[in-house]
Amino acid sequence: MTLSEELVWRGFTNQTTYKDSTALDDKSNPITFYFGVDPSADSLQIGNLAAAMMTRHFIDHGHKAILLVGGATGLIGDPDGKKEERKPRTVEEVEHNKAVIAAQYKTVYADQEFEVVDNYDWFKGMSYLEFLRDIGKHVPIRQMLGREFVQSRLSEDGAGISYAEFSYSLIQGFDFLHLYREKNATLQLCGADQWGNSIAGVDLIRRIEGGEANVWSMPLIVNKATGVKFGKSEGGAVWLDSAKTSPTKFYQFWISADDIGVENYLKIFTLLSKDEIEDILRIQQDSPGARYAQTRLAEEVTRLIHGDDALNSAKQATDCLTGRTNIAEASDEAIAVLREEIPSFASQESGSVVEALVSTGLASSNSEARRLISGNAIALNGAKISREQFEPADFQNGRILLRRGKAYKDSALVELG
Repeated sequence: MTLSEELVWRGFTNQTTYKDSTALDDKSNPITFYFGVDPSADSLQIGNLAAAMMTRHFIDHGHKAILLVGGATGLIGDPDGKKEERKPRTVEEVEHNKAVIAAQYKTVYADQEFEVVDNYDWFKGMSYLEFLRDIGKHVPIRQMLGREFVQSRLSEDGAGISYAEFSYSLIQGFDFLHLYREKNATLQLCGADQWGNSIAGVDLIRRIEGGEANVWSMPLIVNKATGVKFGKSEGGAVWLDSAKTSPTKFYQFWISADDIGVENYLKIFTLLSKDEIEDILRIQQDSPGARYAQTRLAEEVTRLIHGDDALNSAKQATDCLTGRTNIAEASDEAIAVLREEIPSFASQESGSVVEALVSTGLASSNSEARRLISGNAIALNGAKISREQFEPADFQNGRILLRRGKAYKDSALVELG
């Protein structure tokens, strides 16, 4: 499959300046491209991962990658899609975020080569007058005023916009011009929301250098079941940093993916081939209740980001929570993960179920705990109970998995102690 065919099949095609996308398929003439990341946070999210996977395919097909981590633009913040001015970040915050994000891209790109650059390096020595004279004079103000986010901010209900954020697209446009001059970069990859900023660079290259450059954008990834932007869980954003989203919660996010979108997620977030994904979908169709597609999706993405050891621990812990593995058979590693993922409680063999529910947060009070028990809403190791005391037989290898309702996130680990 050629690169242009793979981008279409995987869903990485939105807008492009290419008149003929097969220009991407000439392996004898590799393209130097760049992709920019604004270091506004100290980790990438799932939404960023989609774009990183798109760029990975360009690398795998022989093109040369430049990752631009925006030390300069990160000090301002991209205003596109934002209703209000962003809070400025310090140079120290941007430096920290930049280092973390670059390391995460190295994980996604595995052993593939790519160059990391920082636009602060070329902006720090440039004077304001120099920038206005050499760059600003070539940008029509009508073009900048026509941007959708500018119109929204300047509307009657808008929050207004500062000159700094108004100038953001001009700064990003110069990034493309600089990389065109210094690195022979002729292509920028971006998300759909960055189309306007990217076109600004194409226009500068044409006006100032008389050169030709292109943009390839990917669509916004949407959860088809809800119609909202993909990448959020009940607890908020799903991060690639294990300290912000644990490997187990990361794995569980993917294994909980909706049936409607799982095919798209397999194409976008994994490196599985067309034949492999079609085989997975056939198995899914034959036995949808087994959620085989979601399991493979969770395995592939968790392995890519966190490695095999973290994947195995996440699977074991999740299997305990979902009842696939008996708590008595859980390994020490799985139990250690469970202690981090769910509340735990030390009990005697004839300890109080009510106390355990309240102490672990599964009930807000003793009276609520008793109502849950009498309402048949509490299970020990998967079996419903109607009593308020544990019994020695409840403990399996010294442990009980206590659950409220059906959701495995509403569980607690009870251990003899």
